[in-house]
Amino acid sequence: MLLVFDIGNTDIVGGIHERGRIQATFRLRSIAKKTEDEYAATISSLLGERGIDVTAIERVVISSVVPALTATIVAFARSLCGREPLLIGPDSYDKLPLDLPSPREIGTDLVANALAAFRKTEGPAIIADFGTALTFTAVRGDGKVLGVAIAPGLGTAIDSLTRNTAQLPSVELVAPPTVLGTDTVMSIRAGVVHGYAGLVSHLVARMKSEMGGKAKVFATGGLCEIIAPLVDCFDSVERNLTLDGLAFAADYL
Repeated sequence: MLLVFDIGNTDIVGGIHERGRIQATFRLRSIAKKTEDEYAATISSLLGERGIDVTAIERVVISSVVPALTATIVAFARSLCGREPLLIGPDSYDKLPLDLPSPREIGTDLVANALAAFRKTEGPAIIADFGTALTFTAVRGDGKVLGVAIAPGLGTAIDSLTRNTAQLPSVELVAPPTVLGTDTVMSIRAGVVHGYAGLVSHLVARMKSEMGGKAKVFATGGLCEIIAPLVDCFDSVERNLTLDGLAFAADYL
């Protein structure tokens, strides 16, 4: 049994991978001040609630873009299964079937996305990951990562808008039925949610064009299901694609 962690700026997403697929997932807030013991208690409890026997976990794979949390989760993983976890990073990329143009600049979560897309499709792919940042990663059919586009994530855009304006409230990210907002909440939802639908459609179309016109397009990340119904550019919506990529990485490391 394999336990994978995707440590992001907003959330820590974990999953149990067994028999070739993700069997259970959990999501925690990324809080740098939490101790190893606090995370251990919370994660063990969540896995227990999902019917997972933590003593059956044999390996742990970790992707982290939050250095302050990396050591904490590594220590927990080490104590959990009595061996060093596999930490995805630039020093291990040469073992993966990917060609990365800037290995020390690309995020480990994007590498996991690229690996998952490479394993799941026999041709070129684009991965739109809806997290704290909205990222688009282009992968050629031979595993070469052609490039990445990064924009503020939907939640980041909402937070920035409401934090820097005196009279705009924080709102839940829900797609409104119209872009003609008749009150403040509807207007913010119209601008952000439908505006991002246009952003996504444009960037995917432009990436496809620069890749020669063909690519399978994946949507993933915690907020992917907000935008997916509003656009027609996604071939597959897979919320746990990053976790799949981390599990695949264990085959090479």
